[in-house]
Amino acid sequence: MKEKELRRSMAVFPIGTVMKLTDLSARQIRYYEDQDLIKPERSSGNRRMYSLNDIDRLLEIKDFLNEGLNIAAIKREYTVRKDKTLRKQKSLTDADVRRILQDELRNQGRFSTPSQHISGWRI
Repeated sequence: MKEKELRRSMAVFPIGTVMKLTDLSARQIRYYEDQDLIKPERSSGNRRMYSLNDIDRLLEIKDFLNEGLNIAAIKREYTVRKDKTLRKQKSLTDADVRRILQDELRNQGRFSTPSQHISGWRI
């Protein structure tokens, strides 16, 4: 994880600060947590702590609601995004497959014994 992303994912904001930054009530924020739209970390004292990524997500939820989406539609949107991200991570390009195949062929050649090679020809 890059340093910038690492810092954005650090849970350092208490709910009071998040309320000021997002203009949401504590009840709204907890509701979005209950709906699994956000997942704040918990401190050792069991207090919710939010990251910059959580704040971005809350602001995005607020925008979706202002656009007329309901909670179910917002959940679907996040599910679609997650699925697209997973597919993008899993899919290999033709170039990736060629590179992997070439690497495998090179590695297989390294494990042959010298007696199998005569003047650069393989028996």
